[in-house]
Amino acid sequence: MKKRACLIVAGLLMSALVWAAGGQAQSGASGGASAAWAPSRNVDWVVTSSAGGGSDIFSRMIADIMVKEKFVEATILVTNDSASIGEPARARVSQIRGAPADHTLMAFNSGDMITMVNNTTRRVADFTPIGIMAIDKQLLYVGKDSKYKTFREIMNAIRAGNRIVAGGSRGDDQTTFQMLLDEMGWSEDQFAYIISQSSNDAITSILGNHIDVVISKPAASAPYVEAGQLIPILALSNERYTGDLASAPTVSEVGPYKNVEFPVWRGIVGPASMSAEAQAFWSAVLKKVSETETWKKDYIDKFKLIPEYMTFQQSTEYMTNFQKEYLASQGK
Repeated sequence: MKKRACLIVAGLLMSALVWAAGGQAQSGASGGASAAWAPSRNVDWVVTSSAGGGSDIFSRMIADIMVKEKFVEATILVTNDSASIGEPARARVSQIRGAPADHTLMAFNSGDMITMVNNTTRRVADFTPIGIMAIDKQLLYVGKDSKYKTFREIMNAIRAGNRIVAGGSRGDDQTTFQMLLDEMGWSEDQFAYIISQSSNDAITSILGNHIDVVISKPAASAPYVEAGQLIPILALSNERYTGDLASAPTVSEVGPYKNVEFPVWRGIVGPASMSAEAQAFWSAVLKKVSETETWKKDYIDKFKLIPEYMTFQQSTEYMTNFQKEYLASQGK
C-alpha cells in the first residue's frame, strides 16, 4: 500500500471516531433487547483468525459476558476458521439464509475489511453490521532471546546493511507496518514482513527466533509481556502506552520522524439476510456488554483499548464510509 493510501485510511478512522462521538448523542442507546425476537437455538460466532489472536480474545470475551450476565438465553459457540486468510469463512457467513442467519455472528474489523476488498468482490453490503465495540492499536516487540533489544538497534542494523524480518497478521497489522516503512524511508528488502494467520501465530514465530520483530496489538501480546517473553520496543501510537508497555517509545522519540498509528476498529456483523429484529436485538445486547465492569476492566483496561460502542445504525454508516474511502484510496 502506498503512503498516501495509508494516510487517507488512517484519517478516515480518526474522522469516523469524531462522527461516532457525535452520533452517540443522537442515536444514543438502542434500548433494551427487542421483545419481538430472541435466540431460539445455539448461536454460531465465527472468528476468521486463529485461536489466541486479538479477534479470538475479543469474540470469546463478548460471548462469555453475554452468557454469564444472561443477556442471551442460548449457547454461543465460538469457532475459528482462518483458512485462506479467512475468505472462505466470510463467504460462507455472507450467504447464510433463513433462521440460521439470525443466529450467526462474526467478528469483523478494519483489517478484515481491507483483506476482503483487496482479494474479493465482497463488500459491507454482503453482511449486516451489528455494532462496533472498541478501537485498538499496535506495538513492535522483540522476544527475550532476540538478537536486537531496542528499536534503535534495529535502525542501526538496517543502516549497516542488515536485513530485518518482521512478522504479523494480515490487514491492519500489515497496513501499519507499511506506514512505518514509509515514514522511516525503508524498503521491504531492508525490513521484510511475513504474514501469519493471526497475531498469536506471529508471536509463536518470534518466540522460536524465526523472525526478528513482531507487530501485535496488546490483547494478543499481554500474556507474553507479563511472562517476560516479549519486550515492547516501539509504540505505534501518538502517545506511549501505560503499565508494562510504557517503556516502548513512539516513532517521533527515536528520530526526526512523525508518529505512526492506524487505529483498528473492532466490530461484529451477521449474514446479509439477518432480520431487522435480530440485528436490533444483537445491537442492544452489545450495548449492555459494553456497559459491564467485566468488559471495561477485563478487556478495555487490561488490553489498553479505546472504548467505542456504536449502534447498528452507526456501525453501518461507519463501515460503509470506511470501505468507500479505502477503495477510493486504491483507485477503485
